[in-house]
Amino acid sequence: MPNQKIYSGKAKDLYSTEDENVIVAQYKDQATMLNGARKEEVLGKGKLNNQISSLIFRQLNKAGIKTHFIKQLSETEQSNVKLAIIPLEVVLRNVVAGSFAKRFGLEEGVKLSKPIVEFYYKNDDLDDPFINDEHALFLKVASAEELAFLKAQARQINIILQDLFARIGLTLIDFKLEFGRNQAGEIILADEVSPDTCRLWDTDGNHMDKDVFRRNLGSITDVYQVVLEKLQGLEENE
Repeated sequence: MPNQKIYSGKAKDLYSTEDENVIVAQYKDQATMLNGARKEEVLGKGKLNNQISSLIFRQLNKAGIKTHFIKQLSETEQSNVKLAIIPLEVVLRNVVAGSFAKRFGLEEGVKLSKPIVEFYYKNDDLDDPFINDEHALFLKVASAEELAFLKAQARQINIILQDLFARIGLTLIDFKLEFGRNQAGEIILADEVSPDTCRLWDTDGNHMDKDVFRRNLGSITDVYQVVLEKLQGLEENE
């Protein structure tokens, strides 16, 4: 029986498989911002994001983080554990940038004395609003214990990713994570980890992430290719 499309997102399409607990994620050649208000086809972006995310998931799995990643199937596809996604975006910030800078009238580039974890309610119709723990509890998207777990996971993943990117000369400014519950009800890391979801700066302060697209700074695929090659070199030398 051929795979059936079960979801079409801004960056990926998801397909069922013969195993009801496994899906296939196919990464798209598409870049979006403002919840899809600006959308462009970017040839080659899908395979770059899939390869980068697959490599990072392998590193996270190796470090003991439970993720939905099973294996990379092709340049644009990977197999994942099927999850019920928790409608929260978990954002961790190490340095002032992006919406955080705008919200508080701060200059980008200021290092935070301690990483800050934020929650955003995943709802495109509402533009993914910033919420706190009590809002999340009211919306019944997670329990207090689960919210604490999500924060702890974000901080643990931050340590792993900071080290990984530092080894290729990049600073992890901030990043977004999504989580889901598997068939047993266990919460594990979902979605992707890539320059689409991580803000990365090189030693000269150049953007090595989706801000290249958001701010019209150049070719997003050229930047992602550099990130991929650096990560591949690191993995090959391990």
